[in-house]
Parts: sequence; C-alpha cells; structure tokens
Amino acid sequence: MRSAQFLAWCFTALLCPGLLFAQDYPTRSIRLIVPFPAGGPNDSIARVVGQKMSDLLHQPVVIDNRSGAGGVVGTDIVAKAAPDGYTIALTSAGALAIAVSLSEIPVPYDVAKDFKPITLVATVPELLVVASDVPATSVSDLVALAKANPGKLNFASSGAGSMPHLAGELFKISTGIDVVHVPYRGAAPAVNDLLGKQVQMMFADIPVLLAHVQSGALRALAVGSKTRAPTAPDIPTTAELGLPQVEAENWYGMVAPAATPVAIITKLNATVAEALKSPDVKEKLSVLGAVLVGNSSEEFAAYLRTETEKWAKVVKASGAKAN
Repeated sequence: MRSAQFLAWCFTALLCPGLLFAQDYPTRSIRLIVPFPAGGPNDSIARVVGQKMSDLLHQPVVIDNRSGAGGVVGTDIVAKAAPDGYTIALTSAGALAIAVSLSEIPVPYDVAKDFKPITLVATVPELLVVASDVPATSVSDLVALAKANPGKLNFASSGAGSMPHLAGELFKISTGIDVVHVPYRGAAPAVNDLLGKQVQMMFADIPVLLAHVQSGALRALAVGSKTRAPTAPDIPTTAELGLPQVEAENWYGMVAPAATPVAIITKLNATVAEALKSPDVKEKLSVLGAVLVGNSSEEFAAYLRTETEKWAKVVKASGAKAN
C-alpha cells in the first residue's frame, strides 16, 4: 500500500511539480515589489493589502520599493525573478499598459510573455478639474471655451506619459479641442500652479484633488469612470455627460514571473481577494479613493490587453512622449 502511495506521489511530482510545491506555499517571507517611492498611492495600497496578506498566509509580506522610469525598473525585477511565488509586484497601469507605447527605448520586458497576472487590486478614477477663475461650470462649458480660444488654455499633468497626461490627451481627442499640455515633475507642483491659476485645467487621481474641490479652490467637472466615485458621488461621470470613451482610471495590479506555477497564482489570487473583503482594508483604501476589484487572473489578463490597446491608440494619436 505504501509503495503504491509513493509511486502515485512520484507520478504526481513528475506531471505536476508546481502543484506539490504550492501545497506548502509560502514557507518563508514574500517580497512584494512596489516600483514607486514610499508614500505614494501604489506604495500605500501595497502596504495595506500586503499586511492583510501576511495575516492570511502566516508569513511576512515585505514591501520593497524599487522606483525608476515610471515603474519600469521595479516591474522588470519581477519579470526576471525566480518563478517561485516569493517575488511578486503590485505595479501600475503606467508600467504594465502604457510604457510599452511611450518609451523611445523599448521596455526591458514583454508584459504578455514575462508576467503571470494575479489580480487587478484597485482602480482610482481620474478627476477633471478647472481653476476657480475659469468660466466653465460643466464639461460642455469647458469644451465651448476651449473651442473659442484654440491653443490658449493649458492643462497640467504630473508628468509626460503619466495617466493624468494621457487622460488629458484622450479628452482632447474625444472633444476635438486644442489645449496645451504642461508637464510637471509630480502631482504636487502641478496642483500648486493650478491653484495659482498658472494653468487652467487638470486630470488627476481623485485623492490628489478632492480636498481642493471641497474647499472651493478648484471646480470639479467630471470623473473619468463608468460609475460615480464613492468618495465624490455628486460629481458626474464622463459617460453620463456623453463622453463614455473618456474613461481614465489609474489602476494597480499584482503580477508574478510568467513561469510561476498555476497553483501558487491561484493561492495568491484567493488571498488577495479575501484581503480586499476585509472591512479594515476597505476602510483604509477608501481614503485613497480606491475602488477595490480582486478579479481572476484571466480577467486581469484580458483587462491588461484592453488597456494596452486603448492607451497605445491615444499615444499614437496624440504623439505623447515619456519624460
């Protein structure tokens, strides 16, 4: 009997080595790469989700910030890591879906070939605002103003090639307006100049702008998502305003090296999904304006393909370049 069991185990090990390896996974700490500096939205989401994953897996999930090239540097570390489930990343739309179209120098990885999607963790809609002195109280007002003054309105972004930049370019293409892009090195200086009325409009992640909207310093016109944002339920969506194609959301997804066993991907997917259902995780991430997702690996893979194709068209049509 024992011989038969041993033979069955050997047969399983030959045919499904990843399955046997995954049964005890994880047996040590997991390195969660965040390809941006500490303190930003990607880092904040990773720390909240990583802590809950650690509680559920009974092993430390260690955040490793590896910033550079708009998230490409840290994301590339995972592409080239051992496919054992102990080095994964929570990375961004920029690194996974946009950089491949923007960079004059090719990115050092192929998203479809070098990664195994785990799950889409969260999305953060982009909010369209104008400075308080801009005579526009709606998107239609803004479009009319821009068409009456071609090339005279400026829109700020947190950097060339960033999601706020491409959201602005998508808005330009969809409405046929001529406004000038002014890139900044980060959201803070862009918002400062918007508050100072040096520029007239901007797309940015909701948490970046919401306090200024609530104080009356900036005027919100629309949120770039299919449904209204929980943190800003009074602001209409671009879809409601007749511009469903102007959908722009920053998003953060978890990936592993491509050859990671399916059983490990499945376990990580289930763990993140459970973490995102936790009331304390929901509460902490709602402050960041995050809409929690936690879909399947296959659904995230399909979303990746759609986002990559979408932003490639915007980059080509607008001529957008990275910093």
